Amino acid sequence: MRKTAIILGATGLTGNIILNKLIEDARYDTIKLFSRSKIEGLPNKVEQYIGDLLNIEDFKLDFEADEVYCCIGTTAKKTPDKNLYKKIDYGIPVKAAKLSKENNISTFLVISAMGANRNSNVFYNKTKGKMERDVLQQNIKNTFVLRPSLIGGKRKERRLLEKIGLAVFQVIEPLFIGKLKQYKVIDAETIAVAMINLANSTSNAEVIITSSDIKQISKNN
Repeated sequence: MRKTAIILGATGLTGNIILNKLIEDARYDTIKLFSRSKIEGLPNKVEQYIGDLLNIEDFKLDFEADEVYCCIGTTAKKTPDKNLYKKIDYGIPVKAAKLSKENNISTFLVISAMGANRNSNVFYNKTKGKMERDVLQQNIKNTFVLRPSLIGGKRKERRLLEKIGLAVFQVIEPLFIGKLKQYKVIDAETIAVAMINLANSTSNAEVIITSSDIKQISKNN
């Protein structure tokens, strides 16, 4: 039986790659996008639900699928208001996980970040850490929390500081050996492939996956 997938954040870098891959994947006959704006030119197998994801619970009747890919995330530059930042980076994934649990969706994948720690003094890391904790508390059968390092790829929007950071990382990457391997830049394509591989794996577990493990999982076909 073919599957239905939900993507949150399909207009972003990793989410858009997942979307394009699932469109071509014969295992899926329906892809549901929940977002603030419509993406034009998509095939009939893609259903789009437009609205405010801060109130994602309003989509409850349509929020049904075999798996959820949560690729939601913002930046301090785009969202300087910390309250709004938390509503996006913490609130949306946690609400989506609760909705998935209520609607008996058995697989939930979410992108977090390296350094996520609910006890951290750094706002960004603490927000991600609390998100992970509360997503895992839903006890969805297959829960995969991915913690990538700095994500590489061509973005639609310009992020100057991130671009500089990527350039610096690429220069010093050859020095990253042993435990430092996990800090290497990871391409959004690699994350997308790993998430799809995980969603179609036979494991039934709640798993936190580091950046180096993401790269290895992306190689499994």
